[in-house]
Amino acid sequence: MTASTPLLITFGIYLTLMVGIGFVAWRRTRNFDDYILGGRSLGGYVTALSAGASDMSGWLLMGLPGALYLGGVSESWIAIGLILGAWANWRFVAGPLRVYTERTDNALTLPDYFTTRFAADGKFLRIASALVILVFFAIYAASGIVAGARLFESVFGLPYAQALWYGAAATILYTLIGGFLAVSWTDTVQATLMIFALILTPVIVIMSTGGFNDSLGVIEQLDPAKLDWFKGGELGLIGIVSLLAWGLGYFGQPHILARFMAADSLAVIPQARRIGMTWMILCLAGSVATGFFGIAYFAQHADQAAAVSANHERVFIALAEALFNPWIAGVLLSAILAAIMSTLSCQLLVCSSALTEDLYRGFVRSKAGERELVWVGRGMVFMVALIAIFIARDPESRVLGLVSYAWAGFGAAFGPVVLFSLGWQRMTRAGALAGILVGAITVIAWKLIAVQMLGSGLYEIVPGFIAASIAIVVGSLLSAAPSQAVQARHQQVRLSLRENGY
Repeated sequence: MTASTPLLITFGIYLTLMVGIGFVAWRRTRNFDDYILGGRSLGGYVTALSAGASDMSGWLLMGLPGALYLGGVSESWIAIGLILGAWANWRFVAGPLRVYTERTDNALTLPDYFTTRFAADGKFLRIASALVILVFFAIYAASGIVAGARLFESVFGLPYAQALWYGAAATILYTLIGGFLAVSWTDTVQATLMIFALILTPVIVIMSTGGFNDSLGVIEQLDPAKLDWFKGGELGLIGIVSLLAWGLGYFGQPHILARFMAADSLAVIPQARRIGMTWMILCLAGSVATGFFGIAYFAQHADQAAAVSANHERVFIALAEALFNPWIAGVLLSAILAAIMSTLSCQLLVCSSALTEDLYRGFVRSKAGERELVWVGRGMVFMVALIAIFIARDPESRVLGLVSYAWAGFGAAFGPVVLFSLGWQRMTRAGALAGILVGAITVIAWKLIAVQMLGSGLYEIVPGFIAASIAIVVGSLLSAAPSQAVQARHQQVRLSLRENGY
């Protein structure tokens, strides 16, 4: 047996299982509602783990450990911000969005929800939100393609250009076949694999470096700044705010919000929140610990440090290959593939739904049948995947950089609109449209001008979120108040939520 044979067998078993689940889900997919939201049938456990797995992409096992390995403990502010943002999303958005989308003509997508929520006669709101989804999800999906390519490149020694296609193929296949149910069921399996890998790996890393205290001593001797949460004041207020601001992104991520919309009922949300937050905290803690204590391991094993010197985002891969026998390493590296596949599949499906429901049925074939819509949706999955592969073709791409840009785009464009639409009765279609456009444009402009040209350290989601919120308030107050029917529906939703403890 060659060294790669156990890895190949492990990967093969895992991929066969995922595609098999896709075929089972195919038999359960009867109409477009099933393909896009699984018929709103997810229980609390699947809702929680599907939301978590769709959230934590390849960056959890590559981008975040790489950031900790390179920058030290100060990079943990990202994890703190994400935990706070995820809890707020579960607590204040999940339940209301589940109720509201069902009562707004059973909205299947965010653009559909925005349009029916404000009883919009025009098409601008639907077009604007669908285009934002396509632009930023193309970038987001590209990050998953890059992560998959890095994994196959590292494990099997494939050229980057070839590894791109291997990394994307299985995800595209089961998403094409099974739709939302396949994605949600595989997410549950993948979330279990991810938490196993992220608990086991840092424990073994710490043990191999002599224990917790010895590891800290090695890191302090190597570079004391890596133990400083503030980097001796170098990080500064802007740096901390930027890292914590990752939490703001949760309110606008379509692939995560789709899990809330697909929950079986409002009653499963509290249970899902508890399960989801426990899973998330353990996974983030494991990811942070893997990258951080990887500093000590490679300081003690300088002969192996070359594996991460060229690309710090390979730290988890290098540790798994160095510390475990090939069979266990195959399981751990399958967790990276699981993280990549779970998020990429969700992104492809949300893009497909935006193209199919909001553009194809909305503008091209308003009376298209269910079977036709399902097959158009599958075609759109394939098309978006090809665009993402094209974006990811640059071998110098970094996973965390692509994720941070797309995360900011969605968080600023959709986050304020979702929050205001659920809580403010006076919000109007004009306010929603202004919020989406101003949020997206601000993120793009800030990234191009303030960050790349002027060197600003402020994460673009912060100005984008603030600008979008102001645009929503101004646009709503300057336009005519919503109709009495729209306001009455809002009051009914709020009453239903209060009766259920929201």
